[in-house]
Order: sequence, then C-alpha cells, then structure tokens
Amino acid sequence: MKTIGLIGGMSWESSKLYYEFLNTKANEVLGGSHSAKCIMVSVDFADIERLTFKEDWNAIGELMKKAAQQLERAGADIILLCTNTIHLVSHYISENVGVPFLHIAATTGRSIKKVGLQKIALLGTKFTMEKDFYTKTLINDFGLEILIPKTKNRQLIHNIIYNELVQGQFTVVSKQKIIDIIKELQNQGAQGVILGCTELPILVSESDVDVPLFDTGKIHAHTAIELSLAIDLNNLSRI
Repeated sequence: MKTIGLIGGMSWESSKLYYEFLNTKANEVLGGSHSAKCIMVSVDFADIERLTFKEDWNAIGELMKKAAQQLERAGADIILLCTNTIHLVSHYISENVGVPFLHIAATTGRSIKKVGLQKIALLGTKFTMEKDFYTKTLINDFGLEILIPKTKNRQLIHNIIYNELVQGQFTVVSKQKIIDIIKELQNQGAQGVILGCTELPILVSESDVDVPLFDTGKIHAHTAIELSLAIDLNNLSRI
C-alpha cells in the first residue's frame, strides 16, 4: 500500500470524513485489521477563506504548493486536495511535486460515467459553479452536460456553505433549501447531482431526494485507496 498525502482543513469538518473514508475503504478492500497509510497537512481555513473572498488565487496556490511539497518530503506517494473549490489552483500542486496528484473533478466524472448518466447538476461554492476549472474537466474529459442553479440559488448555496457548513452548522432549514434546489434542477432534466462541496453531503444525502447524489469527497478518497493499491502509481487513467 502506498502512502496517501492529504491537504486538509478546508474545512476540517469534511477533512475528518476523508480520514474515515480512506480507512473504511482500505479495510473493506484488504480486510482484517488493515487501515490506510496517510499523512495530512491541515491549513488554517481562516487564511484560505480571507484570500478566497479577495480572489487572491496566486496566494492560495502558493500555500497549496507549500503544503504539497511538505507532504512529498514526508513520504506521500500520491496527493489529494481535500476540497473542491481550491482545485481552482491545483496546478500549483501538480506542477511542483514529483508524485501523482489526484484531481477531485476527474474522479467524480469517472464515477458518473461508470453509472451511465449524462446530464448532471453541480452544487458548490459560486467559484466552483461559475468558474470553468471544474466544469471543463467534466465536459471535456467525460462528455457530461452540466446544469448549475439559477443566480439567486447559487448565492444561497454559497452563503450556506461559508456561513454555516464550514463552521459546523447543519440546520433543517438549510437542508430543505438545498433539497428544493435539487428538485428544481431535476425538473430541468438533471439525472444526478454532484455535491461539489465536501461539506454538502453532511447536510443532505440520497435518502432526502430521489436522484443520485455524488459525494465528491467520498469518491475522491475511495479512488485514492484503489490507486494506492495499484501496481503502477503513475497510471491514473485506469482508476
């Protein structure tokens, strides 16, 4: 088993789930008392949040590069960025380390294609929904048709994420708002929904709706375990 490096803390509410997902999957695959070999560098989310709202992506990228290089020096064989939005600067990682970087949109796109869906809704921060760093991977690499909520709903989701979820607040009121948005997207033809914020699956689950939900953090972590057990770490395309 190879060692998985995690850049976490964005937020720690979802980063802790990565640890659970990795170890649960490792034990499921290997059995016995097996668990995952992993290392985490966890950043101070307040710094990332401040720079995000300033849209100082270069500064965030430098922080991600530093964290990734720290993981590589610590012995990580593969690196995961445990957040969707900050993949906007994932090239700061992939271009500055010598070990494979596993992109969350790529693992999500592959998971959707495996189940044969085509028209998919994307929920996340405004940055994830409105910028193309995420959707271009889903469209160009996997041929998916992506739906995003209307403007006022994008702002609503964004506010719920930053004002509540990353602070550990998960309310019934906000849950119902997300469910209503999902139903609206279903009416527009969405066959499934990408929960493109790693905190969203804490708020809403498939039992709350009648359409498949894609938990990006869980997909990301499970794919990392499959990759960590593969013979050729450099062959990302087969995972």
